[in-house]
Amino acid sequence: MSVTEIVMSSRLSLLVDLTSVLAREVDLDAFVSALCTRVAESLEADRATIWLVDGEQGDLVARVATLPELPELRQPRSRGIAGYVARTAESLRIDDASADPRFDNELDKVTGYTTRSMIAVPISAVAGGPVRGVLQVLNRHGGGAFTADDVAFVASLATQIARALELTTLRPTIASEPGLTFRGPFNRIVGKSLEIAKVYEKLSRVAKTDATVLLRGETGTGKGLFARAIHVNSLRQAKPFVVLDCTTLPRELAESELFGHERGAFTGADRKVIGRVEMAEGGTLFLDEIGELSMEVQAKLLRFLQERTFERVGGRTTLQGDVRIVAATHRDLERAVREGKFREDLYYRVRVVEIGIPSLRDRGQEEIRALAEHFLDVFAQRYSRPETRFSRAAMAALLEHSWPGNVRELEHWIESAVVLAEDGEIREAQFPASPRASARAIPVAATVVAPADELTLPLGLTLEEVERRYAEATVKACDGNKTDAAERLDIGRNTLQRLLK
Repeated sequence: MSVTEIVMSSRLSLLVDLTSVLAREVDLDAFVSALCTRVAESLEADRATIWLVDGEQGDLVARVATLPELPELRQPRSRGIAGYVARTAESLRIDDASADPRFDNELDKVTGYTTRSMIAVPISAVAGGPVRGVLQVLNRHGGGAFTADDVAFVASLATQIARALELTTLRPTIASEPGLTFRGPFNRIVGKSLEIAKVYEKLSRVAKTDATVLLRGETGTGKGLFARAIHVNSLRQAKPFVVLDCTTLPRELAESELFGHERGAFTGADRKVIGRVEMAEGGTLFLDEIGELSMEVQAKLLRFLQERTFERVGGRTTLQGDVRIVAATHRDLERAVREGKFREDLYYRVRVVEIGIPSLRDRGQEEIRALAEHFLDVFAQRYSRPETRFSRAAMAALLEHSWPGNVRELEHWIESAVVLAEDGEIREAQFPASPRASARAIPVAATVVAPADELTLPLGLTLEEVERRYAEATVKACDGNKTDAAERLDIGRNTLQRLLK
């Protein structure tokens, strides 16, 4: 294969890889960094930078560039070659940057780098469409000049980048406007609150290791999404990500589902079947709601975590498995250990790194708004609805709701409303249930029985106040033990704390 054919093959591979990668929960910074490296290599250039237009502030932001001197770059669109391209949507090939009046050498002064030649093209899905950013390539190796073919390739790549960005959370708030909205560092995971930022930090660190991870949080907080993000940002990303929902496993089939079985192992076993551990070989096995496993299967799982060996049901051959375990639960495992329902040794094995996923309520109203807008965009595209929008009353209702079902509940509400809103306007009446119910007075007498004694509540209380008083009574009945109270109420400790405020 000639050098030219090798270069063309590398460039084609780069285009093919782009969309498949961005369809997953990748770390966007890591993705952009890797993409810049590959662009520079395919063009035999020193460096490449992807500048994105911040739709909220209007600046150009290099989230990650192949610039080791600086972790992040930000500059106004009124400056430099990248700013000119972002404003005009014009593709440029410059052989001598120092002689071009549009060139701003401030960045070179900061980094000590010397820019000689460059290509800069707009990142836009269609010609003449809104500009999402600028793809810039610097300095051909050996001091040579970039060619017209190089410009054409970079322009094609920039178009594909723009289209691929439509699959990510880096999408514009208004499709017809330039720029993008930065919703979070991981694709398909929306959120910028302090609570979720702590999760991002832990996730980024743990993804680079093979440590066993336990994700804890209420039902519907997106634990499965975070588990997948750990996998696709790890060194195991090219191998399988296998999910086992422990809540759906009949007790008698759990071991077979996990480790497989041999033919004749039990009635109906007419062939050999491999389990989820073997399916996940080299990759990651996600055990959702691990607290639901029986004690017998817990013992088998413990052995696998300790020795990385197992046998299929009915088999005598000891097999080895190279699998990373990520588990999740909404249960109070500490209480389960005390009650003898969960093995203490397994508890410590799966809790090497623990990451708590906050409830939607704890993430705050801005997160609710951002997620609602995100889901609105997703489902409007899926159902080919006209440009959709929330009425003021609908958004106010969403912000008032307590979201016991967390992000999953919000997603369901928005999808339902988009299907019903034929004119594109989302109204409160189109939600599956009245979200203002939590702020309205209870119309009937309320007498509820607490675990230890009878609690009588007067008429006229809001549902929020009723919940608070009942939570207080439950804590009192548990002698002040909030963990026990949360277990009795079948909620998380964070939810209990919110009710008590």
